[in-house]
Amino acid sequence: MASMSNPSGGEFSSTGQRSGRERMDEPRVNRRIRVPEIRVIGEDGEQLGIMPTIQALRRAESVNLDLVEVQPRAKPPVCKIMDYGKYKYEQARKLAESKKKQQQIELKEVKFRPKTGDHDFDVKVKNLKRFLEKGNKGKVTVMFRGREIVHPDIGREMLNRVIQALGDEATIEQHPRLEGRQMVMIVAPGRGGSKKPSN
Repeated sequence: MASMSNPSGGEFSSTGQRSGRERMDEPRVNRRIRVPEIRVIGEDGEQLGIMPTIQALRRAESVNLDLVEVQPRAKPPVCKIMDYGKYKYEQARKLAESKKKQQQIELKEVKFRPKTGDHDFDVKVKNLKRFLEKGNKGKVTVMFRGREIVHPDIGREMLNRVIQALGDEATIEQHPRLEGRQMVMIVAPGRGGSKKPSN
């Protein structure tokens, strides 16, 4: 492998491959950049073109900044002059904000009876809408008692009434199906897709 001397005492690798000791999830910085020449982006975003790595290092040092490899697979690799400490802080802050915004989706169950009254129906639908607005999914269950189970069409009618009340705020993820003595339907926040229970 062709190589040339590095002022820090190491070598510039002609391929720019990382040594086994280097972490793959972090960019190479300053004298860890071992290729003989690179394409350089200035601290103000200006394209400075291709130049010897040692020249780019001296330019970064002259303005008290770092030379950071941002596109290692490019030929030649692309490096940017920047404040690496500040860059790492900003990246960590963005990652923390991203994780904070990520929401774990929960499945909230709302139970109905074939003879649920209008008032209770409205309250349950309101709760279901609140769950969906928060990005959660809803498990809508119609529970049968006694001989009610021989009339599954009543359960489907109740679920059809629920989905009509939800309107565009919900989409059906799992169509109504009997599970023992109950009929279950799964709804998700409305983003298009099926809007009507299957017959």
